[in-house]
Amino acid sequence: MDILKNKTEDAPAGALDTGALTPADYRLPVWFFGFEGVLAAAFDILKAFPSAWPVLLILLAVNITVSLTMMRGRIKLAKAMWRGKDTRKIAFALIALRVGSHFALNAVGLAVTSTLGHVLFAVVMSAMTIGLLAYSQETAIRALGRSAATVQRGEQGELGRLA
Repeated sequence: MDILKNKTEDAPAGALDTGALTPADYRLPVWFFGFEGVLAAAFDILKAFPSAWPVLLILLAVNITVSLTMMRGRIKLAKAMWRGKDTRKIAFALIALRVGSHFALNAVGLAVTSTLGHVLFAVVMSAMTIGLLAYSQETAIRALGRSAATVQRGEQGELGRLA
């Protein structure tokens, strides 16, 4: 019994209905945001462990590779997320938080200089990045879902008027 033969006979590749996908099907897994979290924490990781730069470069390469291969089908969601004001606000807020918090701590004489301090900063920045990106994704999926529902209702209205 050849499983591949039966599979291709029962459901040829052209018979797959990709139009039945909902916006939620494009959801990026939370582990994918872990790459962004580590990269957001890269400054403090490098301050705490200066010899970690090769690992960060490898993670960056893996992130790009995964983005261009495994997550390729989810480009629509990524574009929708970056078109949204919320995602851009989140990105700028994270940058402002990074620069502002170090600047403010330096201004009051509490500069982060210890390895533990930088590790804690890295963990906080990473967690905030992952959480905010997951929130932004949920917002984009809800917006895409509403948009798809509106389009579907519009098509049904057109069909009703034609009949």
